[in-house]
Amino acid sequence: MTDQVYFEDVEEGQELPEVRKDPTTQQLVMYAGASGDYYQIHYDLNFAKNNNLPDVILHGALKNAFLGQIMTNWIGEGGTLKKLSAQYRGMDVPGTPAFVKGVVKKKSVENGENLVECDIWLEDHEGKHTTPGAAVVSLPSRAD
Repeated sequence: MTDQVYFEDVEEGQELPEVRKDPTTQQLVMYAGASGDYYQIHYDLNFAKNNNLPDVILHGALKNAFLGQIMTNWIGEGGTLKKLSAQYRGMDVPGTPAFVKGVVKKKSVENGENLVECDIWLEDHEGKHTTPGAAVVSLPSRAD
């Protein structure tokens, strides 16, 4: 587990620690089993190509989970993930690395809660943002 991040230590514009993901077709099969999403574009290459896709593609919800991971890794055990959203704007394929990145957009105190808003995204190996998203977290204060 990473060290605890405190509200006082966060600055707007601060980059979150990057998370590298190396998805495989085996991971897609395991995710399909766990999620119940057996759509053939995630495991059948011929089916995917017959649907004008370059390869089998990652599940959108799996990419959303990757976005959640960057946030929960960063906030530590004392933080709380309050909101997570994602948009699916591009295809990601197994066998190529994907990078989960983020930046602090805004910090505020609302009703006594230390909130931090972040822009987050999944970026393919060519630098294209395939899955932009946003998150809001609550962080502990050093004063608590």
